[in-house]
Amino acid sequence: MGILLSGNEAIARGAFEAGVEAAFAYPGTPSTEILETIAREYDEIYAEWTSNEKVALETAIGSSLYGKRTIVSMKHVGLNVAADPLFSLSYMGVNGGIVIVSADEPSMFSSQNEQDNRWYGLFAKIPVLEPSDSEEARIFTIEAFDISERFDTPVLLRITTRIAHSKSVVNPGTRKMPEGFSGYEKNFHKNVLMPMNARVRHRIVEERMSRLEEYSNNFRYNVLIEGKGRKVITSGIDYQYTREVFPEASILKLSMTNPLPRRKIDEFIGNRESNEKILVIESLDPFIEMQIKSWGYTTVEGKERTGKLYELSVSRLREIFLADKDEHLNEEASAVENLPPRPPVLCSGCPHRGVYYELRKKKAIVHGDIGCYTLGALPPLSAMDTCVDMGASVSMANGMNAMIKRNGEEKRPVFATIGDSTFVHSGITPLIDAVTNRIPTHVIILDNRVTAMTGHQVNPVTGISIKGEDAPQLDLEKLCRAVGVKTVEVIDPFSLDEIESAVERHKKLDEASVIIARAPCALIPLAEKKAPYRIETDKCTMCKICLKTGCPSISIVDGKMVIDEETCTGCSICFQVCKFEAILQVEGAGI
Repeated sequence: MGILLSGNEAIARGAFEAGVEAAFAYPGTPSTEILETIAREYDEIYAEWTSNEKVALETAIGSSLYGKRTIVSMKHVGLNVAADPLFSLSYMGVNGGIVIVSADEPSMFSSQNEQDNRWYGLFAKIPVLEPSDSEEARIFTIEAFDISERFDTPVLLRITTRIAHSKSVVNPGTRKMPEGFSGYEKNFHKNVLMPMNARVRHRIVEERMSRLEEYSNNFRYNVLIEGKGRKVITSGIDYQYTREVFPEASILKLSMTNPLPRRKIDEFIGNRESNEKILVIESLDPFIEMQIKSWGYTTVEGKERTGKLYELSVSRLREIFLADKDEHLNEEASAVENLPPRPPVLCSGCPHRGVYYELRKKKAIVHGDIGCYTLGALPPLSAMDTCVDMGASVSMANGMNAMIKRNGEEKRPVFATIGDSTFVHSGITPLIDAVTNRIPTHVIILDNRVTAMTGHQVNPVTGISIKGEDAPQLDLEKLCRAVGVKTVEVIDPFSLDEIESAVERHKKLDEASVIIARAPCALIPLAEKKAPYRIETDKCTMCKICLKTGCPSISIVDGKMVIDEETCTGCSICFQVCKFEAILQVEGAGI
């Protein structure tokens, strides 16, 4: 009997059915729910949040060497972090199968870029599978492990946001353990990638890709849907859009997109001398189109029509290709355009708000990082100057401070803000650089005790494992001192006076220093909710300084400042900024 699952849940189910025994990941939208589902639903699989994606993949290699099937999941930019072991793993191969899930995010709903990770398959010389719905996500996960072990290679299972989060019917099977694995066996020539061994392994990789191309030509999920008229080549979620927009077209649905099934594509296109247009529909880069054109086909088109920006959809394809646009879709689009804007904002009671409020007052240059606190760059706080990738805040502050120290040009203080999970992910090494090179970088670790942005996953500072069990708690103060930081200070991020005085002290230091602004995320059980605040309208002068804190519980209603007592957590930031004593805590309010 079929059940309704998201793509992420279906991948978890597929891993279970494939006999996977280990799963590793670092949380990142839209991939997070894969490991969460495994940890919650399948006790047969060892599950672990790792400190970053590189560690996740390297840990998976160790599990594979021991003969266990292992799955690794991450968002698209996470694969950049794991790229170093990925390329070497392609040479090394596997023992137990390894499947790497890359969850790409066209249109960047919660990402800093929209890279197309199919290129990693081409670059690292590994097979790529792309499911088009949840059932295929389950099936392809199982298939990927078979391919991994058959061809001695890691396999990239590439999904996108719509596959990850959309739900469709899945027909679950039973768990089947692979046969023939007896644990670790020493193999110097295969597993030790010294140049003398790697040269031989490269030859094996190229031979493997030739065999994989033949496999792709016969892969049962590279499917021809017979039709009439237009010929279309597509893959993944774009196949679903294509079927809806061109129900009568002949469609070659590619489920293995690296290596491409060249013979099958040749047969589909047919006569090279024909002027018949072949349409390739794929979101983001012309990954399939460019390769087919490189084979000498001049009638293939796609990106000049669909463009390289953002995700495709049924409505976009209709608008591009069909003259008789669907009126219902037009009405929907019009309704969406008329909705009031709702920009993202730090939550009521967020412990990051006060830090950014004070940094903006100090006119500091603030190098930011990836997390909820990235929202400190938006109005009205507008306190964060940069955001590039995980851990970059500290590194960029190092680079700027090194130049300032050398040239003495900048008078404004320079700070790096980084979350607790992100600091563990990739902020420690640039802090070591600051100490070693005597760079006066001042780091503010926004320690809210959880990986909040991706849905409140635990991390090494939380003191809880993914299974909810007690775990050793990483001591950030001792860690920072251990790498050589002399001045490490823990402050209450809900006290503006404490924040201001710490910022003043640290900006005068001529050496690396760390401020740990520690308070739990307002949305987790550790957070203490206090009595809410209210505004006495007779004392309020409408100066609107409380609005400058960016708290969503504060608004103007009928020309008056109002605090929503239902959402107010009693953090007191608005109370501290009000100079007219117009904001008071509600006495006797139930918490």
